[in-house]
Amino acid sequence: MEPHEWLLGIDLGGTKTAVALAGRNAEIRARRRFPTPRSGDPRRDFEFIAERVRELLEQSECDPTAVTCLGVSVPGPLDAEMGSLLHPPNLPGWEKVPLRSWLEQEFGRPVEMENDANAGAMAEWRFGAGRGARDLVFLTLSTGVGAGLILDGRLHRGVSGNAGEFGHTVLVPDGLECACGLNGCVEAYLGGRAWSTRLRSETPGSSRVFDLAGDRSRISPEHLVEAARWGDEFALDEMARYNANLVGALVNVAFAYAPEVIVLGTIPSAAGEELCVGPVRQGVEERIWPELARGLAIRASELGDRGADLAAICVALQSLEGD
Repeated sequence: MEPHEWLLGIDLGGTKTAVALAGRNAEIRARRRFPTPRSGDPRRDFEFIAERVRELLEQSECDPTAVTCLGVSVPGPLDAEMGSLLHPPNLPGWEKVPLRSWLEQEFGRPVEMENDANAGAMAEWRFGAGRGARDLVFLTLSTGVGAGLILDGRLHRGVSGNAGEFGHTVLVPDGLECACGLNGCVEAYLGGRAWSTRLRSETPGSSRVFDLAGDRSRISPEHLVEAARWGDEFALDEMARYNANLVGALVNVAFAYAPEVIVLGTIPSAAGEELCVGPVRQGVEERIWPELARGLAIRASELGDRGADLAAICVALQSLEGD
């Protein structure tokens, strides 16, 4: 690879990790994905991830000294100023992990960290469904649930970068236990890990969901969505329940922030307009004031499988641009 000014992005998720190399124009030149290691030993898991990063650089023939900045997108809660993960619910054992320091020692380059939902919001605002908006809320509905906020044209981080932890606001008082230790959280009803756990216990053997998974222990929202497309009754009922919970959550978002755009990532984006985004849009419009509804667009993410890459790259870009 020719000498250049490169940006390296790492998106650390509860299920998958994405690593990408890009130029300052955010054009992705190389990328790879792998299951996030979950040994319970964060240092051991970090070494595995660092080795995958080194492999990407070697395969790209990129001199590490040509990397200007590493942008890292991580699940909260975190201390963005100190560069530490505090106790992310979907990364067991990652308690007070000084990830920025570890990465700087490993690669000898500046490292910037951002909450994953904040990073996703920047990616949608720059390159995706939120282009041109002054006020945008991005919801990542993946393993966990989080929100990134662009308010008056700027990323809103809050204390220590933890604004937008919408997944741990209350949807059902005294409801299901969440991985964070609280009860009734949005994430306990809309997060992929929580939904998978419930589906594995409740899916009837006669459902197409079961057939697609091949084994009860492998059932996931992806199988549910595919079965719903085939008209499976259980899957359609489950999708309707998911949508109803999402409507309830988004009504709170609409009243709290009055955004121009709400962008839905991961599960709703994969389910698409007919199964999820359209019914949710209609449900929200019916439950908020007309003045809010007229100014609100609810859209699926436009970034697809580039979303994680661009989110992490945007963290590096934001750092270089001094914001």
